[in-house]
Amino acid sequence: MSELPTHPPPAYPPPAPPPPAPRRALPIVLAVVAAALALGLAVLVPVVVRPPEEHASGAADLDAVRVYDNLEVGHTAKDVDYPQSPPVGGPHDPVWLDCGVYDEPVRDENAVHDLEHGTVWITYDPDADVDVAALEEVLPQNGIISPYVGLDSPVVVTVWGRQLALDGADDPRLELFIDALGGGETAPEPFASCAGGARAGDGDPGVGV
Repeated sequence: MSELPTHPPPAYPPPAPPPPAPRRALPIVLAVVAAALALGLAVLVPVVVRPPEEHASGAADLDAVRVYDNLEVGHTAKDVDYPQSPPVGGPHDPVWLDCGVYDEPVRDENAVHDLEHGTVWITYDPDADVDVAALEEVLPQNGIISPYVGLDSPVVVTVWGRQLALDGADDPRLELFIDALGGGETAPEPFASCAGGARAGDGDPGVGV
């Protein structure tokens, strides 16, 4: 009988561990996060790019501007009974008023000649608490400020054929009005000016208070 081997059997390496299970949780989480971001951007972007007037409650606008078209243009030395107060256009004195700020009411017929020249006429109720200095800050070079007795609102801004009643000197619509209509856009003589006119009360014919 043959002898049995005396040495141990050869050692074999241990079997390789099974491969790890696929990590499917991470892609799912990433997909959920990406979807949430996409949804958030879809909601946020329209809000960001929307103009301020669309989402700002009570934003100032010029919807209350009164429009008067087909106004008569002509000179007259007579007093005119204007249908609007202050007037927005119509027959007027041959003499216009010089640009600037007046402490006393000016004659309508002279001021309307300024409107024909594209002037901005800002009037205020002398009995109201109006910050005239604030009105002066926004007055364009081709502009006039004067008190006006009997206004229905504290401040009224007028150009030829357009007029807007305001709540006061701090009404944001004042600057909107001047920006939109203060360049003579509606005036029969838009390239003229109030410069070189007469000063109220200086004795020129047709100029008075």
